Amino acid sequence: MIRVNLLPQKKRAERSAGGAVESSGGQRWLLVVLGVVLLEIIGFLFFHQTKTKDLQTQASKNAELDGQIATIRQLVVQHEQVKKDLLLLKDREQAIQKLEGARTGPTAAMLELSRMLTPGKGPTVDPDRFQQQTKNNPLQAINPGWDPHRVWLGSFKEKGRVVEVTGFARDSTDVSELAYRLKASSYFYDVKLLPGRKDAAGSKSAENVSVVAFGMQLKVRY
Repeated sequence: MIRVNLLPQKKRAERSAGGAVESSGGQRWLLVVLGVVLLEIIGFLFFHQTKTKDLQTQASKNAELDGQIATIRQLVVQHEQVKKDLLLLKDREQAIQKLEGARTGPTAAMLELSRMLTPGKGPTVDPDRFQQQTKNNPLQAINPGWDPHRVWLGSFKEKGRVVEVTGFARDSTDVSELAYRLKASSYFYDVKLLPGRKDAAGSKSAENVSVVAFGMQLKVRY
């Protein structure tokens, strides 16, 4: 009879099985650790990407603010020049206003009077107002063929936009024609003949021509 001792082999088998179990458990732990590490790496990458975007956004805002600051500094540097330019413009505006005032002031009134007494010319009229004025009083229509050399002005005095004009004319019709032209002018209004002067009758001009003296009061627009 042959006997085989299986006891040692059984122990070796048990030891081999226990080692396999331990090896399998160690591999699981290793996989768990590797999974945790991988998750940490993924989380770190996500966090890094988010912070990178935030940094880029902040950098863009900083660049925009830097541009605004540079613009403000440039404006501050130009402030003195802007003040000088504004002062220059103000001076020019005042000069223009003075010229406008002169154009519509006494100088303009004298030029208007000169036009009335120039052959071939006449007063500056507002067509609508002149048409209505002529319609109301046809006898005060301007005579385009009148010779202004038939009138000589002696004085033109103004005070508070009230003007007094004196002079000589060949006859009363010339005085009336001058009055009509003054009333038609856009520069004058409220024209009135003053009472006759002492030297009105029998006056003589330098050429020994009979003339009549006259005086008018009127108001001027400017």
